[in-house]
Amino acid sequence: MLCKTYCATCIGITAVTVTVEVDLSNGIGIHLVGLPDNAVKESLLRVTTALSTYGYRIPGRKLVFNLAPADIRKEGSSYDLAIAIGLLAVSEQAYLPGCSQYIMLGELSLDGRIRNVTGALPIAEHAKEMGFKGCVFPKESALEAADVEGIDIYGVSTLNEVLDILRDDNCSHLLVVRDPRQPSRPHYSEDFKNVKGQRLAKRGLEIAAAGSHNLLLVGTPGSGKTFMASCLPSILPQMSRDESIETSKIYSITGNRTGRRGLMLERPFRSPHHSASLVSLIGGGQNASPGEVSLAHNGILYLDEMAQFSKTILDALRQPLEDGKVTISRARYKVEYPASFMLIASMNPCPCGYYGDNSHKCTCTQSAVMRYMSRISGPMLDRLDMHIFVKAVSGDDLIAEGEEEPSEAIAKRVLAARQIQYERFKNEGIFTNSQMNVRQLNTYCKVSKEQKRFLRDVIHRLNLSARSYSRILKLSRTIADIDGDNFISLQHISEAIQFRNLDRGNFYD
Repeated sequence: MLCKTYCATCIGITAVTVTVEVDLSNGIGIHLVGLPDNAVKESLLRVTTALSTYGYRIPGRKLVFNLAPADIRKEGSSYDLAIAIGLLAVSEQAYLPGCSQYIMLGELSLDGRIRNVTGALPIAEHAKEMGFKGCVFPKESALEAADVEGIDIYGVSTLNEVLDILRDDNCSHLLVVRDPRQPSRPHYSEDFKNVKGQRLAKRGLEIAAAGSHNLLLVGTPGSGKTFMASCLPSILPQMSRDESIETSKIYSITGNRTGRRGLMLERPFRSPHHSASLVSLIGGGQNASPGEVSLAHNGILYLDEMAQFSKTILDALRQPLEDGKVTISRARYKVEYPASFMLIASMNPCPCGYYGDNSHKCTCTQSAVMRYMSRISGPMLDRLDMHIFVKAVSGDDLIAEGEEEPSEAIAKRVLAARQIQYERFKNEGIFTNSQMNVRQLNTYCKVSKEQKRFLRDVIHRLNLSARSYSRILKLSRTIADIDGDNFISLQHISEAIQFRNLDRGNFYD
């Protein structure tokens, strides 16, 4: 006798249906096949013990469990529930007419309780696409899938609750209901109104937010670099539904959304320590897990003390910055994670931190300063749209009365500029100026003959690369959008060049 139940696994953020085929025949032994890892093999002990606790018997015949497709490695303990239901159905110990209509995930404890699993959100979306009636998840895991419309999401705590659902009993009390209320803008603890002075840096951060540009802040200790970076999420537009779904999927497969209802609304702000490994930053490891660059998708990756990160790690960031994705290759499969983020970095100008500071004497030699700055390679600097020197806050600014401009006011200008870009690129497959390719750059960043002459002089004087030139044009386009201008002016170009300090040689000027 053959019975089928269904569960799922995630390859990257894409879910794949796993069919649990259970066969009961003459003979002895219990066999589990289909490329399971050790955690999956151990499920047989958990399942048989849990069923015995509920009074069910284990058939004294040959049982074969096949997890199909067999070419995908099965990892983790989330297959327990589907295996247990398949065993009960094939041995006819329970009448379960709905066992083939649901995708079921959950780890069984020995007393029959169901523990949480990861990846509920992408699996729920997959189940909807594949035409399943619903999904059965552990109670807390089900909460994160509540926003998937058009499919029943059940949250269960015990095996008996699962059996009630599959018997088509009235289990409406187990349904996880989507919150009908319109989500409001997240509250941010940090606000630009608390940043004294630093008008140039704040202007740069506003431009970066408006066009999703990468930015490097170079400044002395205590100048407010880290605090200003932490304020940046407060002026970014709220994520669209598609962005929320994609970002929530990444956090779902890592288990960071377990027990939280609905989708992520706040853009991610990831700040890894400079001692972070390559795998933790880019992704990989035994299970090909997403790294910090993917966890920062649609948000901000902040590298504090950028020069302290290893050269290997910084160079590894170059590809995700260009492609907006990370591909992790294994012998049997490839996993692709999205990694479209704003890179915001900060660093001191020298080892002692006071190079170019008028109020403190720098103790570093010129060669030490050059070695320190050279930790950031030229190709990496090219991918940073803006480099700004942040000077120490003056005493006058610190004690000045009155509040600085709040994040709410800046956010309105950023949103207006973003809306211009959304409309401009609605048929281009991109959303912001920073994502423009060469063709789009020539189409939307047209300059006059006078501006071309000015740019030609700048290129020759500063010895700019082609990538630096395109970055200046993209910045100019964003500045024009903030000002509400259809065309790029010479003033916009001049301001964009102003934010390329390291191209000018004297980064502290």
